[in-house]
Amino acid sequence: MEQRTLLALLVFSSLIVLAEAQKPAIEIYSLHVDCKVTSRFAHTVITSRIVNRANESREATFEVELPKTAFITNFSMSIDGKVYPGVIKEKAAAQKEYDTAVSRGQSAGLVKIRDRKLELFHVSVSIAAASKVTFELTYEELLKRQLGKFELLIKVRPKQLVKHFQIDVHIFEPQGIRLLETDSTFMTNELTEALTKVQNETKAHISFKPTVDQQRANPELDDTLLNGDFVVRYDVKREATAGDIQIVNGYFVHYFAPSEMPVFPKNVIFVIDRSGSMAGRKIEQTRDALLKILRDLRPEDHFGFITFSNRVVEWKSSLLPATQENVASAAAFVQTLSARGGTDINGALLSAVGALDKAKDLPERSVSMVILLTDGQPTSGETNVEEIQENVQKAINGKYALFCLGFGFDVSYKFLEKMALSNGGIARRIYENADAALQLQGFYQEVATPILMKIELQYPENAIEGLTRNNFTLFFEGSEIVVSGKIRNELDLLPVEIKAQSHTSDLTLKEEANVKEKEQIFQDQRYIFGNFIERLWAYLTIQQLLEKAISAPEEDQKALEAQALELSLQYSFVTPLTSMVVTKPADQQQGELANKPTEADNEKPNNRLVGAASRMRTGSAPSRWGEPQAGSNWKLFSGVTRLKDRVRAQPVVHEHPQFLLQLPKLSETICLNIDGTAQPSVHLLSDPEQGLTVMGKLGDGTNQFVQFEIKYVNPPVQIHVSTNGIIVNHNNKNTLLPWTESATSTIQGLRVSVEKERSFTASLPDTVTVKISLVKFPDDFLGLYFLDTDYFSDKVSGALGQFYSKAQFKDNSNINQRADERLLTVSGSEHRVSRMYKKDYRLESAHGPVSCWSTDLTP
Repeated sequence: MEQRTLLALLVFSSLIVLAEAQKPAIEIYSLHVDCKVTSRFAHTVITSRIVNRANESREATFEVELPKTAFITNFSMSIDGKVYPGVIKEKAAAQKEYDTAVSRGQSAGLVKIRDRKLELFHVSVSIAAASKVTFELTYEELLKRQLGKFELLIKVRPKQLVKHFQIDVHIFEPQGIRLLETDSTFMTNELTEALTKVQNETKAHISFKPTVDQQRANPELDDTLLNGDFVVRYDVKREATAGDIQIVNGYFVHYFAPSEMPVFPKNVIFVIDRSGSMAGRKIEQTRDALLKILRDLRPEDHFGFITFSNRVVEWKSSLLPATQENVASAAAFVQTLSARGGTDINGALLSAVGALDKAKDLPERSVSMVILLTDGQPTSGETNVEEIQENVQKAINGKYALFCLGFGFDVSYKFLEKMALSNGGIARRIYENADAALQLQGFYQEVATPILMKIELQYPENAIEGLTRNNFTLFFEGSEIVVSGKIRNELDLLPVEIKAQSHTSDLTLKEEANVKEKEQIFQDQRYIFGNFIERLWAYLTIQQLLEKAISAPEEDQKALEAQALELSLQYSFVTPLTSMVVTKPADQQQGELANKPTEADNEKPNNRLVGAASRMRTGSAPSRWGEPQAGSNWKLFSGVTRLKDRVRAQPVVHEHPQFLLQLPKLSETICLNIDGTAQPSVHLLSDPEQGLTVMGKLGDGTNQFVQFEIKYVNPPVQIHVSTNGIIVNHNNKNTLLPWTESATSTIQGLRVSVEKERSFTASLPDTVTVKISLVKFPDDFLGLYFLDTDYFSDKVSGALGQFYSKAQFKDNSNINQRADERLLTVSGSEHRVSRMYKKDYRLESAHGPVSCWSTDLTP
């Protein structure tokens, strides 16, 4: 198969600049995204200019979605010519200032994780009547190559027409640009006219500059078409087998990405969690992903499955070659996977290592790996995470690579990450979205084609200092090795020698870089930003120090973090060790912090085991890990405490469902998730006798609903509810209701009310009441539910409505005599439902989880 090497520059910079919904006088009159990509290092500046056209002070909000792998380097606000800069400080010192501000009743941090690839920067400021504010945010990122691609993705969501809107992408690749293309989810024929692309051998400039008329979705309305993804992809030319070296002002970077080499046979064991918490959608998505992964196995590969709950089960007693017959047999096994019981991670991983240890007849030159997928905490067998990490590292002993996938937010990512990094692998969180199966499949594709192992890049020891990591266990096709350092002495030539093992032989590759010639390449300052290789070196060094600290002994962690902190402050990076203090005018809230969240921070402490993952010892308190942190809103998870050999399991609580339906005819609660990815909006409910219709829309990159449209026939009222605010339309007149204040209004008997930052209610006498909760964590979403549901007529329909009129449990429908699974008939279709505990977003409910029958629905 012909292999194509695509560079994929991945700069997720999604941008939302919003004004409060009730204040349309806040106008974004200029919005500019300027991205300079020089030799894989991306420098992005987002500038938004806003004017307050009202005759009173209003609040303007600036939001930017940026890559998790990026470091913010600068932020400022300019109000009527006065600049309010962000100041980067050590995190502890900044937190002390912030704590003082909080004690005076002032506001909280500015950055949170948005989804599996993005984090959200958010800041608000009050500006006087007729005043202007300019927001400017800068961030930098060394782009990581995955699956042969660098991809620049800019999420475009200005939420209004913008007079001066422009995206500029400048690319400079000294190796030469082989391929350049653009794509967009919102592009129309008219918008295509606003797109220009200029390219020569090594440089490219892409500009997107639509006029207001081109942005307009409807000639009669002010809705904007600019709502979606703007994507740039490119590929570079590669000639030198030993890679490409680039040098600026005494710092070098070396890129090594061989292609068209034979692939090592793999010996892979999939260790799959089938505990009770995997029931429902997660186990279904896991089955779907594994079936596709099985089809991608190469005939020379060997594979096996180990599944675990409180019991560990090997599919076969030994690894099998990936013949057509064995793959078919494995696919049949995967389709039988069901979920119940506890979680014995320790036993499962040790069984996997044992299977690799005893495997026979494996190819002499092959790569062995274990891929663990789990969605929870260890609750059976060994439950002390430190003991598990020690047991696994001792068993693997450097022989195999361990990759850990954490499904959802009930896992301790910190635990999985340390275990993976200690054993030559990586950890990845799988987000519980509609595309979770694709996430699993995508991860496997990244590690499916190892083409080199035991790679070492050698440079003259006496001439280089500050060298980043130069030894690598594995190299996968479509990725890229990056090494950087400082040239200590005056050198005319910088030599490099690469040693590695391929499937067929041991390799030695040599290259020499002429220092003066290399430095001449970057004399054109239009396409670069200062000493970019020095900043690239600092960025890469900080990333590697922080990663090394995760798996280092406790006594070494402080030294590694101290080095990373020093570099973070020297080069003005917001990293997990630093914070940016955002200053504002003296009469507004001070001391806001922009911190760098990590994936481990993206967990809800209520869900972590507290003293539960430890063994009790006579005369001593249980060891503790994953201590709760104030302010997080994780779903409740009652852990398991092991006392001697006894295991006592408490209910596992899953994330918020999309919908909670209290069905009076069944005296049951249904937790329902709807797959709305195939259509822009979902018809949720219509009742002609009630004169009520409800539509809903899923958010971008999330599996929760963020917009609802409620229509009443009498009175003729339309209500648009979103996470930004509420718009009530009656007689072609709009009334804007913000979430930021409580309000009540009555229109011909229809009472609409907003409880500040909590809920919206619409009610008519002798009619079903519609309620919507505003949920703030981890991403803003809306929770819809109904009160007084006895008023629904038998004619109610729609994805939700059908449950109120046509739902009934089948007699004796317990599946396999299990009390926690039944069959529910709705409109003639059968749905398998499972008894689960879910987080409850309804304000009337008692605090805590709700027991419900859970199912998924495709409308």
